[in-house]
Amino acid sequence: MAKILELHFTNLVGKPAKVTIENPIEPIDPATISAAMDKIIANDVFTSSGGGFIEKRGARVVERAVTDIELA
Repeated sequence: MAKILELHFTNLVGKPAKVTIENPIEPIDPATISAAMDKIIANDVFTSSGGGFIEKRGARVVERAVTDIELA
């Protein structure tokens, strides 16, 4: 099952922005994620169509299962 870590931010114009990380290191440490998000904001690492990231909104891990279907 594939896991994706989503980091959610607010950009300069108040719109949501997201950074995704595939196959994050586990166990997930909330303090480390929070500190990394603070650094992303402080160093203006990413930008979006609404400008740079200015605030943390949250983070989550998404698990996805894919099953191929064989066609006859």
